[in-house]
Amino acid sequence: MKTLSEFLNRNANWKTLLVFLVIYVSFPAYFLKNAESKINELAGKTLGVIDLTFGFNPQKTLDMVKNYGEEARRFYATTELTTDIIYPLVYAFLLGIILTLLYRNKLYKPFESVNILPFFCQIFDYLENNCIVYLLKSFPEQSSTIATFCELFKLLKWLSFGLIIIFILYGLIRLLLEKLKINRI
Repeated sequence: MKTLSEFLNRNANWKTLLVFLVIYVSFPAYFLKNAESKINELAGKTLGVIDLTFGFNPQKTLDMVKNYGEEARRFYATTELTTDIIYPLVYAFLLGIILTLLYRNKLYKPFESVNILPFFCQIFDYLENNCIVYLLKSFPEQSSTIATFCELFKLLKWLSFGLIIIFILYGLIRLLLEKLKINRI
């Protein structure tokens, strides 16, 4: 992980931030939005996707898998194995770059490795996706154990994402305070 942090420190700049921001925006604005719409269309009702649910409710996950129907389950599994493999990688690098730009060469330590936190979020997202694909592909069999793991990984994904947002906000506040202090002198 130290190597990843060092890689980000060497390569994070405003250009890489802009590139990853443009790539990132295309996912929720187009790819993921269209995929969710298609899943709902194939299911014949608005169910949403398991990835975006909050809370810890394995039974809800099993019910969603059941209610999707065969075509929606097949399409959702394909989306998880294609688009939702690339998306976590993109957001992990985008957030890693943002954290690097905010905390690189700062006096307030121990934040020198905070830029790798998004990659833990990415790992939890991949583990959640594996569980979702298993549940979708193994239906009509339903595993409460896999649904519980899915919910656990989803919870860890959202908690780590929340922590990343806290670090970004803290870094932005510190940056703003530094700028205000400089401008007063």
